Amino acid sequence: MKFKALLTDNGIIQLEKRFIPALDKMGKFCHIYLTPDHFFILHNLLSPSSPQSIAQFSALSLFDDYRISSQFDNVIAFSIDLFLLLRALRSSSSICITNPNPNPNRLQIKLVKKLPPNSTNPLPFLTFESKGYKSAVIQDIPISKPLSRSSLVELQDALNAANEIPKTLVQVPDLGQLQNYVDRLKNVGELLDVTIGKFGDLYLQVSTSLITVGAEFRRLTVLGERASRGVGEDRDLSAQTRARRAIERGEAESVEVSLKHFGKSLQYHLAKPDCTFYGVGMNGGCLTVIFQFFVPGSRQTDKSISLHCRLPVLDPGAS
Repeated sequence: MKFKALLTDNGIIQLEKRFIPALDKMGKFCHIYLTPDHFFILHNLLSPSSPQSIAQFSALSLFDDYRISSQFDNVIAFSIDLFLLLRALRSSSSICITNPNPNPNRLQIKLVKKLPPNSTNPLPFLTFESKGYKSAVIQDIPISKPLSRSSLVELQDALNAANEIPKTLVQVPDLGQLQNYVDRLKNVGELLDVTIGKFGDLYLQVSTSLITVGAEFRRLTVLGERASRGVGEDRDLSAQTRARRAIERGEAESVEVSLKHFGKSLQYHLAKPDCTFYGVGMNGGCLTVIFQFFVPGSRQTDKSISLHCRLPVLDPGAS
């Protein structure tokens, strides 16, 4: 089982400045999943009751001289502490900055086994080797034992299931605007009702025995299945009534999620997505959040990067 690659300057920027700080907000530990063509960072895929996130990168978008081999179809997976990974990236990149050599591939990462102090059993590490002008640094990040073949199959099956796209997606407003709204709701309750309409409406509501607070976003961009609303239809109704009628007509789906989980999904603004879409998963089993990235300087989707998360619902199938 071998893995070695050179992290490019672009790879350092993507991981250190954008994605790992965002993913760290979802949870401290994750799985790194390596295939011959892709690099994945996965949260909680084997725990359906927890928020899940899937970040996928083309290997060529992050690395040069990307080499991987294993007995399990040349795939490798292990768990790692994201805080330690981010700290190693920052330290290594700061060393590389001091090197005047124009070669952009100065940071090497690889899987190794080493004998820790006062131990007789070698343990696996993800090692960073960086070279500066007058110094070089080697950093070893402890990782779990690489997953067995059966665990890899289980992880891949969970990944396939997590990649299901909702039938209807609505493009939500600015994540910062939603974050300000959610921050105010934290003082009201812990559960959030999310209703997504096929005509491009998004309803967010927190209810208690004493008060109901909500927000309505209308005429949003819709991808997938959509419905059209007649001119003036439902104009004079309250947001709650419009949402209820849409659900009754099969033109909207509603799920209840943890407000804390919903807030965590908004932290992905740190990854600087260009667009964000929300949708209800199959049979109301989750709330899916998909982040879209454009090729710099264009409106074309960057197919080398994908990021989405799935928030567990508190009462699946009730939509």
